[in-house]
Amino acid sequence: MKWKRDIGLTMRVIMTWALLLLVYLIFLTVLGALFPGIGMWGLFGIAFVMAFGQYFFSDRLVLWSTGAREVSAEEYPELHRMVEKLSTEAGIPKPRVAVMPSPVPNAFATGRSPSHAVVAVTDSITRLLTRDELEAVIAHELSHVKNRDVLTLTIASFIAMIATIIMQNAWLFSLGDRREGSPWLIAWIVAIVVWIVSTLLIRSLSRYREFAADRGSAYITGQPKALISALYKISGRMDMVPAEKKRAVEGANAFFIIPALSGDTLMELFSTHPPLEKRVAALEQVAEEMGY
Repeated sequence: MKWKRDIGLTMRVIMTWALLLLVYLIFLTVLGALFPGIGMWGLFGIAFVMAFGQYFFSDRLVLWSTGAREVSAEEYPELHRMVEKLSTEAGIPKPRVAVMPSPVPNAFATGRSPSHAVVAVTDSITRLLTRDELEAVIAHELSHVKNRDVLTLTIASFIAMIATIIMQNAWLFSLGDRREGSPWLIAWIVAIVVWIVSTLLIRSLSRYREFAADRGSAYITGQPKALISALYKISGRMDMVPAEKKRAVEGANAFFIIPALSGDTLMELFSTHPPLEKRVAALEQVAEEMGY
């Protein structure tokens, strides 16, 4: 089935970038209030370094945070052949391949563009799924790369991470601050607002992009039923993974094909993925359109 450009996803990405710019301006304003000695040019310098780092090193940051490791074709020949074949079908350059050691069966994609992308799978998912199911999952991740929604999500996640660090450490920073008033209290309040806004942006974009990537997987492989089967298997096994193992990777949930929720964090309230039933229903509709 011919690939269809998703205008809805494109508009959501543009809107997310506009709101992220606003969040950046708020962040710099607070930074200027906390450290008035920095000056305007200093703030611009910080903004440039952050933007430069996020753009050029987004893939490395995500791989580092998840513990995923790039692997060679000699180490995982079958996985490399699978990614190369599906990349050709998707009409994009073959991305680098990484494997993440984890009992949580999952996969994700990262990178600033189709030419600088990485597709990663956990070692457990390669043992859980059949070949067709694993191809469907990888095609889902390649759809994210083709749709160019990965960088937007990475930067939104980075801003949320910075806000989290401020939220968790503002009281500690304030202990050595002898200025009148409570600038760190203001920073803590603003950090909470920025975290909520960033998380809601991630949630809104991620939910829609998962539907788009599911459709993309069906278009690339021609097997929507294989992805449905894979989603059910991953979800079923996820319930069997110990909570502490899922908690260890929750920070990457926005990137995963199915989130690893431990059941005891705020991540439950800000779910980044649509319900499994809705994803399956949408895929079944695609299957009908394809004549399956």
